[in-house]
Amino acid sequence: MAWSNLAAQSAEQVALAAAPIVAVLAFGADAGATGLLQTAQTLPYLLLSVPAGVLADRGSRRRLMAGAEALRALALAGVLTLTHAGLLTLPLLALCGFVGACGTVAEANGRVELARTLAFAGGPALAGALVGWTGGTPAFGVAAALSIAAVVLLSGVREPARPPVASRRVLHDVCDGATFVFGHPLLRPIFLTQLVFNTAAFVLQAVYVPYAVHRLGLSALGVGLTLATYGVGMVVGALLAPRIMRVVPFGLVIVLGPIAGLAAGLVMVLTLWVGTGWLAAFSFFLLGAGPIVWVISTATLRQTVTPAELLGRASALSMTATGARPIGAALGALLGASYGVETCLVVAAVGFFVQAVLIVASPVPALTRQPLTVA
Repeated sequence: MAWSNLAAQSAEQVALAAAPIVAVLAFGADAGATGLLQTAQTLPYLLLSVPAGVLADRGSRRRLMAGAEALRALALAGVLTLTHAGLLTLPLLALCGFVGACGTVAEANGRVELARTLAFAGGPALAGALVGWTGGTPAFGVAAALSIAAVVLLSGVREPARPPVASRRVLHDVCDGATFVFGHPLLRPIFLTQLVFNTAAFVLQAVYVPYAVHRLGLSALGVGLTLATYGVGMVVGALLAPRIMRVVPFGLVIVLGPIAGLAAGLVMVLTLWVGTGWLAAFSFFLLGAGPIVWVISTATLRQTVTPAELLGRASALSMTATGARPIGAALGALLGASYGVETCLVVAAVGFFVQAVLIVASPVPALTRQPLTVA
């Protein structure tokens, strides 16, 4: 499972990093265009997360993941075919990105999450290097090969048998999950914080590549390396998370992620006056290191306070908060096209401030230890 997740996440990160770099360097895309590209690549999080959660609770999770990953492989193969035929355009790249994102599987904690962090560390750097040295085609080819490898590995996963789920309307299932999450005093502020965080993060992500190329003067490889520090931060945070959770009260561990997000936003704003790739890299490092501790600790919290029969839907709602990404990307596209990338960086920092206030003002920081597991 961990190896299949590493291959799948690596495929996703290579493709996600390569697409805006190719858009800027090959198609001359500006901040508005790259923002719309990011919107297309993240829209499935908003549209499909809850239905996927219902399917995960009702049927075979192995088949669901393998089928989703096969869909991503087909989308990447489509990019390769269009490129070789000389037919690839920015709208078609966005369309393939949308289809590929429909194959993104849910996040998890523990070893699977660590595999994901490694993909975030290596994927953007590899994409930047491939685009800079050989053009975009090899990057998408590598991503397609990794995606196919993930399908093969997933086919060997043995899924434990589960009791059959009573046949009910899908809307009823969705409402059960939403009622539980929004009615829970701990899960509700976590959902809202994640919603605002992802919006702010993708306002930043939407305009970063053109900002890095035109304002910071970075090459394709330089852009990939700065994006890769996000993954390096995730690796560091994931490795330190168990030790942090042993010595720091559980509620404060959760708060660390939003605080690090705020620091990352402020550091990126600082690049407006100190235009260096090192500061941008440090911002992405903070954006990875703190929030990965958030991901691991909040996933643990969600799994301990959520009844087993609702876990897929509760996790899907968490992914719906991740669905704020296309909203942030669209907002970045609008602001970038109308007011410039500088405004986007400031708006992202304001969003990071809001999400930090939301979690600090909630009951979560008062948790001294992990809650007891719900049967």
